[in-house]
Parts: sequence; C-alpha cells; structure tokens
Amino acid sequence: MNPSSTLKPSSHSSLIPLPFSLSSSSKRRRFKVSFHRSSSSSSVPSPVSKDLTGIENVVDKLSPPLRLATSAVVIAGAVAAGFSLGSKFGGSRNAAVGGAVALGVAGGAAAYALNAVAPQVAAVNLHNHVVGLDHPSLLKNEDIVGIANRYGVKKQDEVFKAEICDIYRQFVSSVLPPGGEELKGDEADRIISFKNSLGIDDPDAADIHIEVGRKIFRLRLEVGDREADIEQRRAFQKLIFVSYLVFGEASSFLLPWKRIFQFTESQVEVAIRDNAQRLYASKLKSVGRDIDGENLVTLREAQRLYRLSDQLAESLFKEHTMKLIAENISVALGILKSRTRVVPGVTRVVEELDKILAFNNLLTSLKNHADVDRFARGVGPVSLHGGQYEGDRRIGDLKLLYRAYVTDALASGRIEDNKLSALTQLRNIFGMSKREAEEITIDVTSKVYRKHLAKAFSGGELEKADSKAAFLQNLCDELHFDPQKACKIHEEIYRQKLQHLMVDGELTEEDATALLRLRVMLCIPQDTVEAAHSDICGSLFGKVVMEAIESGVDGYDAEIKKSVRKAAHGLQLTREIAMSIASKAVRKMFITYIKRARTAEDSKESAKELKKLIAFNTLVVTELVKDIKGESDDVSTEELEIEGVTKTEDEEWDSLPTLRKTNPDKELLKKMGKPGQTEITLKDDLPLRDRTDLYQTYLLYCLTGDVTKIPFGAQITKKKNDSEYIILNQLGGILGLSGKDIVDVHRSLAEKAFKQQAEVILADGQLTKAKVEQLNNLQKEVGLPEEYAQKVIKSITTTKMAAAIETAVTQGRLNIKQIRELKEAGVDLDNMVSKNMRELLFKKTVGDIFSSGTGEFDEEEVYENIPSDLNISKEKSRVVVQQLAQTRLSNSLIQAVALLRQKNRKGVVSSLNDMLACDKAIPSPPLSWELPEELADLYTIFLKSSPSSEKLTRMQFLLGIHDSTADALREMGDRLINTAVEEEEFAF
Repeated sequence: MNPSSTLKPSSHSSLIPLPFSLSSSSKRRRFKVSFHRSSSSSSVPSPVSKDLTGIENVVDKLSPPLRLATSAVVIAGAVAAGFSLGSKFGGSRNAAVGGAVALGVAGGAAAYALNAVAPQVAAVNLHNHVVGLDHPSLLKNEDIVGIANRYGVKKQDEVFKAEICDIYRQFVSSVLPPGGEELKGDEADRIISFKNSLGIDDPDAADIHIEVGRKIFRLRLEVGDREADIEQRRAFQKLIFVSYLVFGEASSFLLPWKRIFQFTESQVEVAIRDNAQRLYASKLKSVGRDIDGENLVTLREAQRLYRLSDQLAESLFKEHTMKLIAENISVALGILKSRTRVVPGVTRVVEELDKILAFNNLLTSLKNHADVDRFARGVGPVSLHGGQYEGDRRIGDLKLLYRAYVTDALASGRIEDNKLSALTQLRNIFGMSKREAEEITIDVTSKVYRKHLAKAFSGGELEKADSKAAFLQNLCDELHFDPQKACKIHEEIYRQKLQHLMVDGELTEEDATALLRLRVMLCIPQDTVEAAHSDICGSLFGKVVMEAIESGVDGYDAEIKKSVRKAAHGLQLTREIAMSIASKAVRKMFITYIKRARTAEDSKESAKELKKLIAFNTLVVTELVKDIKGESDDVSTEELEIEGVTKTEDEEWDSLPTLRKTNPDKELLKKMGKPGQTEITLKDDLPLRDRTDLYQTYLLYCLTGDVTKIPFGAQITKKKNDSEYIILNQLGGILGLSGKDIVDVHRSLAEKAFKQQAEVILADGQLTKAKVEQLNNLQKEVGLPEEYAQKVIKSITTTKMAAAIETAVTQGRLNIKQIRELKEAGVDLDNMVSKNMRELLFKKTVGDIFSSGTGEFDEEEVYENIPSDLNISKEKSRVVVQQLAQTRLSNSLIQAVALLRQKNRKGVVSSLNDMLACDKAIPSPPLSWELPEELADLYTIFLKSSPSSEKLTRMQFLLGIHDSTADALREMGDRLINTAVEEEEFAF
C-alpha cells in the first residue's frame, strides 16, 4: 500500500437524504498528530486533542454489539413507521408496503452511516490517546488493538491505518534533528521501537520514509538561500542514514532513493558514510585517557550499529587519540615557551609528556589484549602523523619538548633504562627520525658529560683514579654516551687549551707540562695531539712561512730567518710537521712559476721563468729549510758535491755530452756557490710527462743559447756556458725527477738529433760503407750508445725498404722467388708489407701459374709453401685459388679457340696447358662449345704437341671428344682448319 494514498481523505455520499443532518458522519476525516522537533530526546511537546462532533459522540458511547442492536432497531422502527404511515395515508396494503420499504431504506442508510463513522471515531480516540501520553514512544501495540476492538474496526481499515501511518510519519520527522544539528545515535532504535509498537510493516514504513524524503526535497527546492539549501541537504542525508539503520540490508530495495530522487550510488554511500563517521566521532568524544576494555567493546558495538567500515573506524579512533595527545603537547609547549618559565614549569612539561607516554603504554597493552578482536579498531601506539604537529613547521616545537625530556632524564647524572625506553616511544610518537633524535640526545648528553668531567677534573676525582680510562668509561656508561663522542669532546677540550696557551705565539715549558697533564688525564692518543698541534700551531707557523716566502729572493734577511727559527722551535712542532707545512706553501709558489713558464710567449721566456724558479729555490726555499731544521749556513765543498746535484749512476750514459755537463767538477761547484734544496719537490703535484717536458724545455735552452733578432731578419745566438747545466740539474731536483727520468730526457733528445741527421744520410735507403763511417762519427758526436744508434739506423732503413717493397708489389716487379730471398736475408716482410698487399701478391703468383702454359700445378707449393712464405691464411688462400681456377678454366678455352682461329698453334697449346692446370686445381666436367669441329681441331693440335698420355686423356675428357673420334683424329693427322680458303699447313 502506498502511504501517499492513505494520506488523502475519502468521502461517501448518502444514497438518500435523511431527515436529520449527517454532515459530521458523511465524511471520513483524518486527524494529524503533530510532534515538534526538539534537540532533547527525553520529551516531545504534546499536540492538541480532537473533539468528537454529531453522530461521532453517539458512536463513541455505543459498544459494537449495542451499535449493531441500535442499527437493527432503527431499521425495524423505520420499516414499521413506513408501513404505518403508508397504511394511514395510502389506505391500501400496497401503500403501506411502499412506505415501509421507503422508510426502511432510510433507516438502513442511517444505520450504515452510524457504523461507517466508527473507524473515524477510532482514529480520533487513537489520536487523543497519543496526546494523553507523556511521550509518543509510550504507545503500545496493545493500546492500538484495544481501541480498534472497542469500536469494532480493523487496523487495516483505511481511515484507521492512515491515522497510524500519519502518527509514524510525524514521529519520524520529529526524531530526525534539523540539518544544523547532529544525530544522537538513538534515532534508529527509537524509530524501530515505535514502528513495532504501531505494528506497521516494513514496506508501509518504507513508503512513509520516502514521503518524508519528498517533503524535505520539496523544502530544499523552495528555499532561496545557500545556507538553507545546505541544511536541507544534510537533513536528507540524515534521513537516508537513519532509514538505512532502520531497515538494514532490505533498504536497498525498500528505499529506492536513486530511482525516485535521481541520486547516484555514490551520493547515497556518501550520506551513509558521513553520518556514520559523525556519529562514531561523537561517540569517541566520551573516550578519554583512562580508556579501558569496556569502552572499547562499546565503541566496537557502536561501529557495527552505525554500519561503519573498519578502515574508517580505525582512522577516526587514531585521529581521536592524536587529538588527546595534541592537547598535552599544546599545554607543554605553552609552559615551555612562557616568558615567566621557572624550574617547576619544566617539571610540568615532563609531567605532560609522561601523560602521553602513559596513554601510549595503555593503548599498546590493550592492543596485545586477548579480547582485542572485540575492541574498537585502531587500538595501538599513538602518533602525530596527519595532525597539526606534522610537518617541518612544527617539528621544531616537538624537538624542544624532546630536548626538555632528555634534559630531565639526565638531571641526576645518569639515565635509567626506563627513560631510554620512554625516549624511544616519544621519538616514535613525535615522528622524528633516528638521526634527529640522536642529534638532540648527543647535544644534551655532551653538555652533561662536559659538566661532570669538569667537576671530576677540578675536584681531583679523575686525578685520584687508578685508571683514568676506566673512570671515563664508567662516566660514559652512566650517561649511555658513546665513547667515540667522548673522545671528540676530549679533543675539543685539548684544542681549546692549546689555543688559550698559544695567545703569545709560543709554548713555554710550563705550557707543555700542562698540556701533557691534560692529555694523560683525558687519555688523548698521540696522533690526535699531533693533529691538534698541526692545525693550531701549524696555522701560526704557516703564517710565518708565508711571510718568508712572500719576502722574495731579495727580502729573506736576518729578521726573517730569526722569525722562522723562533716559530719552528718555539711552537714545539716536530720537524716532520713543520716541513709538511712549509712544503705545502712552497709547492704552491713553485706551481705559480710553472704556470708562468707554460704560458710564456716562447721557449726563451719559458726558460727565464724556470730560471726564476731555480733562483727562488736556492735563495729562499733552501734557507727556509735550513732554518726549520736549525742547520748552520757553512757548507763544505764535499756537501756541495753531494747535495747540490742529482747524480746518475749508469755509466752507459756518461757519453751523452748534455748529461755529462750536469755533473760538474768541484771547482765549478765552488764557483756556483751553495746548491738548492731537494726535499720539497713537485713530484706529487705534476704528472711525469709534464715534469719531463719542463726539464726538456730548459735543456733545449741550454743547447741553443739566447737567440737575439737584429734588423734585416738576421739573428745572433749567444752560447751558454756549462753553468747552465748546473741550473738544469737543480731544476731536475725541484721537479722530483729521478736519475732514470733525467737520462730518458737526454737520451730522447740525443736520439732525436741523431735520427734527423741519419735520415738525411740514408735518404735512398742504401747502407754503404761510407755511410756507415759517417753514421759512426755522428753517433760519437751526439754521444748516443751503439745499441740505440743501431735501432735508429734499422728503423730508417726498414722504413725506406718497406716503401720500396710496397711499390714493387704494386707495380708487379716482385715475385715469390724474390720474397723468399728477402726473407732469407732477414727482412721482416710481415711488418714491411701489409696483409692486403701480401694477399694481392699471392693472387698474382697463382695467376702466373695458371697462365704459365706448362700445364703444371703443385698443390703443396700453392696451398702450403706460398701462404707460409707470405704469412697469410691457408684456408682463405685455398678459396682464392679455387675461385681463380674456375674463372681461368673457361677463359683458357675461349682464348684457345681465338688463337686457333688466328692459326697460332703454339698459343693454342699454351692455352690448353693452362686449362689443364686450372683443372688440376679444381676438377671440371666436360666443357661445351657451339662448334664441335673447333674442339676437334684443338684436340688435334694438342695431340701433335706430344703431350703425356695422362694430359692427352684429360684433354680428351675436358673437350668432350669421343674415343672413336679421338682414334679417327689420330689416324687422319693434321686437319685443315679452313678448307674454304686453301689447304696449307699453319704458317709461323
């Protein structure tokens, strides 16, 4: 039944007019019971009761049996009255019967009207009964059945059922809160209870819910502002959600929201989901930090009641717990950032954080509970992920709280295990990375460690300890501090002490003693001490060294020497550290000179820059090294000889004039003065190639001298004396070249000079006796050893010979016999002649065999010996021979026929022999020719050449001559070639 049809009043017209008014009973009226919406679920304002009018009062006072008796009396009285009146006025029996019938019908109509108004009276009484109740929910099904029985009506009667449906509709409308208010959660239960009390079936109740939805939908269309539209939409969503709870899974076919209101499936799902979330969220508000298993079970039941998915329920629960701990964090931050913060305030901050940790432990324990499946979803450790404190903008505040907790945990001088666990939980709750938490912990612990270390040092506890290392390790264990971090702190303390003592620029004996005591107390390793001195004292020493270097070759005076010696010994640097610092500064200056030499305009300017480098090394760097070492300025001649130059120990190279000049005698050394130092070099700063190039540049300068250009394009060369070679030797020491490296440069230069002049002497590639003597004189002049001179000579002659051989092969002037003679003479043909040329020579040699006219083919010679002599692939050679033989075979036949026609008997025999040679390389089937007579002539001519029987037989086979024909040809003798012209023998 459609409820909309029950909401329309119906009317019945009486069949005949009655003598008294039945207007109050001729229409069935419908009374509406109005329930006003209220935010309170405990009371609903009672509507106004309805009064009975006219015949309704009569029906109300008659019980069903009495009403039936009254109806019978009325009908009987009307019939009797009609019969009496008909008899009286009609005077006949028929008139009496007609009157009885007429008034009987009228009486029947009156009786019908009396019974028909009973449902209406029952509906009014039901309405008034509901009005008389304290709350409509108190209405029971027994009350409705009692009222229906009292008036003899049925619950399915149209008017009475319409009243029941209207009461239900008004109740549903009153239970649903307005759009701006949230659901309480008991709406569905109240509606279900009331529906059961009324005895309404689900299909009828669903129609009423649809009718309520139509009303809300109409109101939404009628409103004119956006806020009212949003309110009505929310009200409609609440109706959908509550109806879903009322009818359960049956709502999918009992409530066709999508079809009637043109909704999508997603819109319906959103309405159900959003309201379920809001209801569950409101339920969560009652959950505090003292949550227990009973609360969680209640939440789980509420989730199922609201049909909320586990995923959404878990998200809402975690969001709620996050808000709870966010409140503690806000309070703690407020205290921590307060300008009037005092020590008790810090304690309150820790208390707030302890509340968070206690709440986290409670949820963790509940997660591990045996009945966790009955608990609300999402129970577990709390987190700030996704909340107001997530992100880089608020992580600073969380770090402040974490730092405060770490500081409080270390307040007693040691950290307990439970505090370590609490810090780990707090880090996870705050969402901090392990690195961020460690940075804060290390920073705080380092300060506490410094504080306790200072106390132990000043109080004498550390000095009294039997084992300083054990005392320090125990302190680290109490604070759970990494010993490696502690060592870093010890190093920082030592460095600070050293910097404080270095204010005057030097360390006294008392200062050194204090540093030694500090080092022993803090167990600082020797390498750490040396590194500290190298950094702190070394920086001061480096400044002194830079001042000495920047003074230049003319500014390194007694004052500079004094400052260097004072810094080297007053700062108590080891000689290795002092030299290392000086080396770094000096090498930078060396590199500057090297860069200038490389960018110079020509070799002369480059040599001048290198000369400045050598002077800087001799006058500045050498003195600097002596002052660092504390050596005397007096140097003997023997020391000059030993330290001044780089010696080469290989006597083989003493013949090189340029190298011999770099090893001068004692008198020249004495004239040159003190040598330069060789401890600081550029060996590790420049690659060997660059260092040898620089050395060679100055060596060429020593050989060529200064070249001065004069007008008219002429130039004057000023030769250098042997002192330049001493400077060259010092340059080799600065560049860090070994004796072998220097020898290689001199040898390379001598070899290059020898090669240039030898190429002129051996221009034709022929090595005669006169040229050998000339080359020997050249070798002695440049001082190049015999071995290297012979290599150069061989290289030149080999190159010249290779070119000649290549030319001979290309022009076809070189055969295999000559190749073998060259190999026997020791000529390396593999390097002189390319592989392609050797393969070409092989092909030419085989071609000569196939065109020699002898008819011979030696397989071992062609397939084995010749490829071996030419050093080419035998397999590839065999393929070349077969391809060439196949081509030459047919060409030889064509050539033989052509010579036959020219009457050249000797040429014919030669071509046929070539054909036999090709056949031996690759056996051929009988050849075909368009004129068999010419083949016979060829056979006859070959027969006359007195060949061997083997050759003759093979020729017969190749030419396709039958045995009988061959016998006939042998008997006939010579056959005339052209009988049409004249009969004569071949003329030669």
